[in-house]
Amino acid sequence: HYESAFVISHPASDFESSDNMTILRTSNGSIIEGQMFLNTTAAQALSGIFVWSALLLTCHQIYTHLRFYTVPKEQRYIIRILFIVPVYAFDSWLSLLFISNDQYYVYFDSVRDCYEAFVIYNFLSLSFEYLGGESGIMSEIRGKPIQSSCLYGTCCLVGMSYSIGFLRFCKQATLQFCVVKPIMAVITIILQAFGKYHDGDFNVNGGYLYITIIYNFSVSLALYALFLFYFATSDLLRPYEPVLKFLTIKSVIFLSFWQGMVLAILERCGVIPNALFIDGQEVGAGTVAAGWQNFIICIEMFFAAIALRYAFTCTVYQEKKRDVPEIIPPMQSISSGLKETINPGDMVQDAIHNFSPAYQQYTQQSTQEVAQPSTNGKVATGNKSSRKSDKIMLIASDDEF
Repeated sequence: HYESAFVISHPASDFESSDNMTILRTSNGSIIEGQMFLNTTAAQALSGIFVWSALLLTCHQIYTHLRFYTVPKEQRYIIRILFIVPVYAFDSWLSLLFISNDQYYVYFDSVRDCYEAFVIYNFLSLSFEYLGGESGIMSEIRGKPIQSSCLYGTCCLVGMSYSIGFLRFCKQATLQFCVVKPIMAVITIILQAFGKYHDGDFNVNGGYLYITIIYNFSVSLALYALFLFYFATSDLLRPYEPVLKFLTIKSVIFLSFWQGMVLAILERCGVIPNALFIDGQEVGAGTVAAGWQNFIICIEMFFAAIALRYAFTCTVYQEKKRDVPEIIPPMQSISSGLKETINPGDMVQDAIHNFSPAYQQYTQQSTQEVAQPSTNGKVATGNKSSRKSDKIMLIASDDEF
């Protein structure tokens, strides 16, 4: 992946002032000067084609959901999940464009990592919404014994039965990842500024080892909660094709993490050349591995956009739209739907409900007020009482998990 390379006997420090020079260290310790594929126009253009294709596909799908925004309680979560493609794709592409500055890609990747935690929460919330919320799920599984399964990690739950505590554990395990991930992202940026963080550097004096351990524990707990929830509600979720949805999201989030770790280890072992300078700028360890990770993600997001298009199809909501009269102008409807989607208020409310001691003994049940027709047969839209609004009912429960 580099051309006209030749072995250099001078120390790397001799090249600090050279412009547009790329210096690599091979597995045998030799220092070579050449051109790396990742910082070529071909790599940036190829990744850009896949990125912008993915953006067009996903943005069209998001627009379609907003155009036929007939079930806001479900589509709100779907649109948030779909935004993972633009966030991942554009973020990775920017990281690749600025690969010569190893400070920038860490900042970009931190934004991407924070959003992945948000997506996991929204996927679980969408599954809850499909089944009618906590109360709807409890009416189906409450009191049923938890089957022992090594595959789903329920061996230690023998003799226990499903309760509201079980659902609360699933939510808490997911929400903790939404808290841990941003904190780890901030710590990573701070450590990077002080030169204490490099991808693939498992030195005990650096931060990569400890952040990786904490991240793995947190993400494993969130993944375990998703497995437990699916194990308990697989029959109920079957009409919604949860496996396709889960595998698509899992492949984007979890496989990309392990993919990045493998690349970092390969660079650490010398399989991938370690860059000392890229385009005349000094870079740290792990920069090349992170560059390959971003390049691969740019390609993968195009296929992820296609998979998400089938996993979260808008066909069902389009059919419902035909049965609902047009109440407000289309563009106003799209704008209001987008505002509702990006409002994180429901996530904050859910966190309070699941972690606050004042609410831990209650089951959440969602109800919805719909617009009532006026006396002349038209739908009233002029006052707040006639508009759609969400209410939360709290049903007392003494169950524990």
